[in-house]
Amino acid sequence: MFTWKQVGARAYWTAIRTKGIPRVMPRIIPIKLGTVQNGFCVAQSAADALKAGGVIAVPTDTIYGIAALAQRNESVEKLYGIKKRSYEKPIAICVHEIAEIHRWAEANVPEQLLQRLFPGAVTAVFHRTKDLNPTLNPNTSLVGIRIPNCHFIRQVARYCGEPLALTSANVSSMNSTLSIHEFQELWPQLDVVFDGGELGSGDAERTGSTVVDLSISGSYRIIREGCASVETKKILQEFHLKEL
Repeated sequence: MFTWKQVGARAYWTAIRTKGIPRVMPRIIPIKLGTVQNGFCVAQSAADALKAGGVIAVPTDTIYGIAALAQRNESVEKLYGIKKRSYEKPIAICVHEIAEIHRWAEANVPEQLLQRLFPGAVTAVFHRTKDLNPTLNPNTSLVGIRIPNCHFIRQVARYCGEPLALTSANVSSMNSTLSIHEFQELWPQLDVVFDGGELGSGDAERTGSTVVDLSISGSYRIIREGCASVETKKILQEFHLKEL
């Protein structure tokens, strides 16, 4: 049986797509966050796994997440299944730059506001466009969008060329996770686990991103306080948005 190292990441996932190599998963790939050392190669490997229909675990700027390609029905369904998540509960998407937001959402806010919020530990909720996969969050006209302050995950989204469906790496309703060992029960269902080390140590760091609804013009509503609510509210008020 061939291994990842013997054939290389790109060839490995190509072989999986063509059923040329038996899958032995999960692979745990260590990465160094905050550096670009081997970062592009590892991000490309993550993108290859996603393009092959996989679901992967990734570090973000807040907690660990699991990701799949948002535009692929089978991948989205696998993600919901791994999370044991109700389709009533929406999943955010992750894009690599602000320009991508306008393809998937009707972001009727000043561009300068988006530039202040992103990249960062914020999930901004807007009305979705018709281009976004209807299988993702089928029971709402809204979508949450993330551009994490994490170079690795942004590069993964860039190499994929389409949004990632991104949610916390835990079974729905369980605690968020700050290390890969905290979601070890999910490993058998994942294609690759990218290990960025410990992302924090305290319960306060498990709160995830701040989720803010910007779908109503001129106003905002905090859906989840998260880890950046104070800074986020300050920015929104600077742009004269009123809290609902």
